[in-house]
Amino acid sequence: MEYPLRTQCQRVQKQVVVNGEKERVSLLFMKALVSRGSVDAVFQQMASHPQYLESFLRAQHYILHMDGPLPLPYRHYIAIMAAARHHCHYLVYLHSAHFLRVGGDPLWLQGLEAAPPRLRLLAHINKVLAHQPWLTACSHIQTLLKSGEQCWSLAELVQAVVILAHCHALCSFVYGCDADSDFVPRTKTPNGTPPTFCPFDAANGNTNVPQSLATPSEHKTRRRSLDSSCDMVCLKERIQKSQEEREKREERLLQTQTLQQTDMEEEEEIICFADPSGFITDPDFCYEEFARSEEDHFQVFRVQDYSWEDHGFSLVNRLYSDIGHLLDDRFRSVSTLPSLHSSDLKRAIWNYIHCVLGIRYDDYDYGEVNQLLERDLKLYIKAVACFPDATKTPVCPLSWALLKTSERIHVNLLIMEARLQAELLYALRAITQYMIA
Repeated sequence: MEYPLRTQCQRVQKQVVVNGEKERVSLLFMKALVSRGSVDAVFQQMASHPQYLESFLRAQHYILHMDGPLPLPYRHYIAIMAAARHHCHYLVYLHSAHFLRVGGDPLWLQGLEAAPPRLRLLAHINKVLAHQPWLTACSHIQTLLKSGEQCWSLAELVQAVVILAHCHALCSFVYGCDADSDFVPRTKTPNGTPPTFCPFDAANGNTNVPQSLATPSEHKTRRRSLDSSCDMVCLKERIQKSQEEREKREERLLQTQTLQQTDMEEEEEIICFADPSGFITDPDFCYEEFARSEEDHFQVFRVQDYSWEDHGFSLVNRLYSDIGHLLDDRFRSVSTLPSLHSSDLKRAIWNYIHCVLGIRYDDYDYGEVNQLLERDLKLYIKAVACFPDATKTPVCPLSWALLKTSERIHVNLLIMEARLQAELLYALRAITQYMIA
């Protein structure tokens, strides 16, 4: 059957779009391949929205790997501290691996007490931003910037805050997609390896095919460094059979207090499991309902007084060059993704998350939240945004059975980005208050 020319053109255009999206996802995943030739669960979830995934990877790569005031080991250690507040094993293990790769001191992974005093000073603001961000105050900023020899510069603090907020929000996505369970040690003696792939390279166009595509026999015979992917099952068997050898390597590692840089083909696998509890101070501090009583109305954060568009963006971009544009691209990308969700529903989700975190929009009718969001969906959103690790696997709303997987993921992306912006608003407002005081 022959189609009219116009119909054929439309079919060709549609096919070009589909092929383009497939190539885009393939490009982003080329360096995110892990054991058994599969893609890590977190980025595999995000891949249903390649436009967003691209902006996410670009921002994350810039925060953790590109030019900035903080040294690379500090960045990953701060990420570990942030993920530990929610007991997110996936992120703790991932950044432990990256911390060692960039030359971090292995002794620091014993816990927060082993870290330099400057990093320990971040424990309080990390705790507050993670659980009760409305308590972030100018005094917290002053303490960090005026701590004698251990003081932080304003530029360093801004980057640290961005990393903390980014990782807190990513914890929500990890738990919302139930992607953390595979990284929880099942025994007291670790018998696995932290995820060691680096998907951030994809954002820079580095798409060399990783060696994880080698045959199973090659997995068993070749030694791999932290930069390589290897078969998890084979690795576990090998580790269990060579317990004594591993202990010797760990002892040698502690003695030298540095990573030995050798040829990748001969470098031994470094196994390091950081216990999240070792990076937590005041473990009983957790999310509490934001006060709504009349006497506490002064605590409400009104966007009309301090917004991302008019205040936060310019401040963060001035103190940490270009990060404002990258973060803004994430916020815009998640709100403009093609979706079955109406724009009103997406706005209701965003504003509801900000509401439970103490942020209010004077020009928004909050009656729409109850009209557009069913009760079970509200409970899910609040759990993932405010206390994601409380139940480990939040109960999904019944209405989700009618949604495509990509639509459910879109909701979790909205939760992550709304939480990220909320934490940034509180932190940046406190920094602004310090600067004008």
